[in-house]
Amino acid sequence: MKTEISFVVNGERRSVRAYPMERLLDVLRQQLSLTGTKEGCGEGECGACSVLIDGELATSCLVPVAQAEGTSVVTIEGVAANLRFGALREAFLNCGGAQCGICTPGMMVAAVALLARKPNPTADDIREGLSGNLCRCTGYLQILEAVAEAARRTAAR
Repeated sequence: MKTEISFVVNGERRSVRAYPMERLLDVLRQQLSLTGTKEGCGEGECGACSVLIDGELATSCLVPVAQAEGTSVVTIEGVAANLRFGALREAFLNCGGAQCGICTPGMMVAAVALLARKPNPTADDIREGLSGNLCRCTGYLQILEAVAEAARRTAAR
């Protein structure tokens, strides 16, 4: 039976009617029209559906929407308001870190979470921070370079 579930999405209080075990990913995309969050594998292995829940990185394909009750969820659309995002977006473009685009939103959400925790990450920090995200196109080097470049740009501000 569907129930009303309330949570904050990208800074705005939202309520949805959903089955408690319905995936947060589906609610975000279908009910809230936040289609920037992508489905890759549906098994929590690829990171394409990454969002921040109360500031922590989560794969939304594995989160029952009932677990989002009372939380704050930030999607790629909400991440765009983050100061680091502009530098990250530019770095992804300049370094060739985005190709087909399926993994890009999840990579960017993971990178923003990493840069919030570690504004000056080492190469190992970046690899670890993005380790839950798979990319089938770039070979990762461009993505790692993009995150390092974004960290340098935001540190210089």
